[in-house]
Parts: sequence; structure tokens; C-alpha cells
Amino acid sequence: MRDLAGWVRFVDDRPPLVLRVFFWGSISLIALNHLAMLLTMDFTAPGTWPLFETLAYVGVGALLVAMLLWPLLPWRPDPPASRLAVTVAFLAVTLALVSTGGLAALLIVGLAVGNALVVLGLRGALGYAAVAGLIGFVISMLNPGQSLLGAVVNGLLVLLLCLVLLVVVVAMFDSSRRAEETGRLLADLEQAHAELARYAARSRDLAVAEERARMARDMHDSVGHYLTVINVGLQNAQRYRTVRPEAAWDEVSQAQTLTLEALTDTRRWVRALKPLRMDGRAGPDALRALAESFGSAGTGVAFTVNGAWPDVDEGRELVCYRVVQEGLTNALRHSGARHVEVALDCTAERVEVTVSDDGAGAAPGATANGFGLRGLRERVRGVGGELDVGAGSDAVAGRGFTLRATVPL
Repeated sequence: MRDLAGWVRFVDDRPPLVLRVFFWGSISLIALNHLAMLLTMDFTAPGTWPLFETLAYVGVGALLVAMLLWPLLPWRPDPPASRLAVTVAFLAVTLALVSTGGLAALLIVGLAVGNALVVLGLRGALGYAAVAGLIGFVISMLNPGQSLLGAVVNGLLVLLLCLVLLVVVVAMFDSSRRAEETGRLLADLEQAHAELARYAARSRDLAVAEERARMARDMHDSVGHYLTVINVGLQNAQRYRTVRPEAAWDEVSQAQTLTLEALTDTRRWVRALKPLRMDGRAGPDALRALAESFGSAGTGVAFTVNGAWPDVDEGRELVCYRVVQEGLTNALRHSGARHVEVALDCTAERVEVTVSDDGAGAAPGATANGFGLRGLRERVRGVGGELDVGAGSDAVAGRGFTLRATVPL
């Protein structure tokens, strides 16, 4: 198909390859025919048409001029005046070839119609076709051996061939124009795709940087706080070790307890950093494993699934994972909850993820100003979903917290 397209495409103000082949092939046939006719035919023989020899020499001259003008022809609309003059001269010369007759001469006339269409437009091409048909009729009428019906047929034949080639050139020119437009669109599409790839890379970098900043802040607030208190306790134990040994041992015991809490908190962070498809799991299995990993002696985590898990792409599955991760982290670190429930409500159109607890609830403004929830809300909206946060089921007592995300497919 690519080779065929190259044969019929206008490129760089040049005619398609098929038109060039037709032209030089027709020129060669006309030249051989005229050469044989001039060398072998006796124009003085009785009954020979008197104008036949004159028309033969006119045809040879027109043939030579057409060969000189063909490489100079413009093949685009609105050419410069000098190139437009070449088209007009070529049209006049090819009209002289009508008198020579033959299919090859008619092909040259048809090519002239195609050039007139490209340069002069449809009216110019139709006008040239009408003149060529009229000349064919007149030349036939001047021949004593030709009848009126034969002259009319010859004129109509010239006109019909011109119109057929006119339609062919229209199709070729339209195909070439569409190919150029498609090429431009593909180039624009490739450029847009490259820009989108760059923007996506930047967005990923920004998302990673934002996630790291949030994690650094939260880890500093949690683990950093533990280490600071432990350090102060150990310093007190060092001061009390001779004067108040019992108090020193109390400080060491408290430091040991805080160390275990810091270790537990650190392990939670490590679990939260695991990839979505951890241990070969995906979908509800990965989310269930995440929920169960947050369970402890003082807090129970329940996981339920309503409906069949739909065909969720990896990006939206990651959003569901982050919702569960953020909800469980907040419940265990801030609410003091004894029971947390993670629920998936699945349909063919969306997945709804709910994390609710029976903890202390949230202070006014915390749901709007929390760094983690702001980032999570942006992540959910990035896939066309919505994130709702608010009081839990025990709202009358001011306890409980619910995080609900709706992720459309």
C-alpha cells in the first residue's frame, strides 16, 4: 500500500509517478508513430488528405515543445505568473496533438486536463476539455473521408477521455492532500504524545516528592517524638543512677516501653510502603492482607467485600490501596480505636472503599487540613472519584471516624 501511495501522490510541486510514466510512455509512442509515418508514407499519393502532411509536422513540433515544457509545469494551485504561463503554453501545445489522433495523443491531452485542474481549477479544466473535444470534431470534419457522425464520435471521444482523466486526477489530488494532512496530524500526535509523556514523568516525580515529604513529616512526628522522649528518659536515668536508683530504673523501664511502641510504629510504616501487588496478591486479596497487617493486640481490623471485584486497572487499584492504607494509619495512630472495619462495595461501574473506626473521632477542621487526607483526596479525584470524611456511626457521642472513597471504573 505504501508503494501504491507513492505512485499517486503529489510531492514537492511534482506530478505523481504514474502521470510521469504515462507522459513519457505516450510521448515515446507518438514519436515512434510519427517517425514511421514520415519515413514511409507518400503524402503525394492520389487520395491522400492534403492537410495530413502539415498536421504530421505540426504534431512533431508540438511533441518537442511538450517535452520541453513538461518538467517546468507547476502542480499546485496559484503558482507564480511565470509558471502559470508554462501551463497555458502546455495546454495550447497539447491541443495541437489532438490532430495526430491515436490513444497516446489522447493520453497527453488527458494529462494536460489534469494539470489544468490542479493549476486553474475545475472551470479551467472543463473549458480545456471542451476545446479539445471541439478541435477533435473540427479536425475530423476537415478530413474528406470522415462522415459527420464519425467527426461527432471523435470529438465526443476526446471529451470523454478528458473527463475520465479529470476524475482520476481529482481522486489522486484528494488522496495526496489527505495523505499530507494525515502526516501532519500524525506528527502533531507524536509531538503531543511526547509532551504528555514528559508531563506524566513530571507528575510522577511531583507525586513521589509529595508522598516522601508527607511520610517524612509523619515519621518525624511519630518516630522522632518517641526517640526524643526516650533520649530524655535515658538522660534522667543517668543522672538518677546513684542518687535515686529506683527512679533511674523507672526511666529505663519507660524508655523500654517507648522503644517497643516506636518499633511497632516503624513496622507499620514499613508495611505501608509495600507495593500494591505484595506477595503476588492483587485486588481484594492485597487489600485484605494490608488490613490484616495493621491488626494488633489492642485493635481488631475486620475486612468485608460486598459484590464481585470488577476489572479494575492498576492505577485505580492503587488508589483503593492508598485509601485503605491512609484510613488504617490514621485510625491506629490518632483515634485510639479498638475496632476498625474495612469494607469494599463493588459493582460493574465503581468500587466504594470505606474505613470506619470507633475511636475518638476527629477534631473540627482536621479532615480539611490534614496533609495526608488532602493528598489522598487529590489522588482520588485524579481518577474521577470522590472522597468523603466524617463522623462514624457513634456520632452522637462524638466518637468514631469514617473515610469513604468512590472510585469509578
